[in-house]
Order: sequence, then structure tokens, then C-alpha cells
Amino acid sequence: MTVVVALGSNLGDRLGHLRLGVSHLPEVVAVSRVYETEPVGGPEGQPPYLNAVVLLADGVDARTAFTAGQAAERAAGRERVLRWGPRTLDVDVVSADGAVDDPDLTVPHPRAAERPFVLLPWLDVEPRAMLAGRSVRELVAALDCSGVRPTELMLTGAG
Repeated sequence: MTVVVALGSNLGDRLGHLRLGVSHLPEVVAVSRVYETEPVGGPEGQPPYLNAVVLLADGVDARTAFTAGQAAERAAGRERVLRWGPRTLDVDVVSADGAVDDPDLTVPHPRAAERPFVLLPWLDVEPRAMLAGRSVRELVAALDCSGVRPTELMLTGAG
């Protein structure tokens, strides 16, 4: 199983921030298309997010992906002032081989099954994806996905 990483940005150069996130991740094997989504939780009036999912090669562990994601967030100027507030870049390790539960990292991500902005892009790159023993396709079918819209934007190549 590969490591699954979710990216999101709703401040500044959103697409540029997602591209920065991808560039920091090790051994990227697949990148979803970019989705635009309405904010979930947090303060009213936030701008929409751009979201994507990246798959990393077998052999990359969750801790390595987490460390790389944190470096990308710092490079994008992320400031953690408000939970679920606007951000330049958010990088979450969603799934990986084996569970991880420590103060900094929980895998599988505890809220991933509730987040269509993670699950829909994940299906783009892994149509038979499973999350904690459940089909991601079935999880998506049970959610309201109306606030998640695919875009023509690409994280690799032109876009």
C-alpha cells in the first residue's frame, strides 16, 4: 500500500501552494486532479479551497511523509493561529501501511472518512481505494459531495 497524502489551500496562490506541497513529498507516483471546495468548519467567510491527493511509492513511511508535509507547510508560510481557519497549505497523511497514533500524527486520518474533498480526489488516483477496511467509493456514496467541484487545474505540467 502506498502512503496517501491530502493537500489543501485557500489563501494566496492556492495552486502554487499545492504544487509546492507536491514538490516536497518523496517518491510521488500519482497526483489527482484539483478540486475546488467550500470550507468545512472554521470561521465564516473563508475563501474556497483547492484540494488534491497524492500517492507516494511503496516503502515511503507515514512519518517521512508527515515530516515532508510539515516542511512544505513551513515553506508556504503556514501559520497555525486558528483551528480549521484559512491556510496557505495544509498537508495531511490520510492513510499508510499500519496504524500510527502519536501526539503529532494519527493514521489513518481520524476524519478522512467524512471528507469528500479528500475521498473524491483519492478515487481519481486509486479507484479501488480502501480506508480502514472500508471502500472509499462506498464512503463517498454516503456523503454530500455537492460542495466539491473538479477543476481543469493540474498540479503537474501545464495548468
